[in-house]
Amino acid sequence: MSTSYSQTPVSAPSTWDVFLSFRGKDTRNTFTSHLYAAFERAEIRTFKDDSELHKGEEISDSLFQAIQESKSYVVVLSENYANSSWCLNELAEILSCCKTTGRSLTPVFYMIDPSVVRHQKDSYKKAFDRHLIDFGKEKVDRWRLTLFEVANLSGYHVSGDR
Repeated sequence: MSTSYSQTPVSAPSTWDVFLSFRGKDTRNTFTSHLYAAFERAEIRTFKDDSELHKGEEISDSLFQAIQESKSYVVVLSENYANSSWCLNELAEILSCCKTTGRSLTPVFYMIDPSVVRHQKDSYKKAFDRHLIDFGKEKVDRWRLTLFEVANLSGYHVSGDR
């Protein structure tokens, strides 16, 4: 289940079959590591950022390049995903690439209801309240819209009972 955006895809070189976006604190050593291993077993070239901590607020040029050189995207949305400005910047770039290239994006709602992400409730609301102070309304509004659009895509919901 994934969605393509552009009706006139722009071709670009691709190094990766899948770019995996996730909040390391929530899923690095659980769901995401298992998903990454499954992709490896299937010989799917997958980009997974292994840095535990990111310095600064902006995504590095190499990460932008990996996003732009990926054929598709899997975004693991979890309880603390919106706490990370790094994740939100990454997601905004992913969505932008999807819209300009027609590549697919598959959201995975890991232990969080999609409506929490879509409507930015609970932990997402708290995260955005904090981000407003640090980053301002314009950037936060862009992140909100990005999450709303991604949460409206057909994806997978992984809950504790599944």
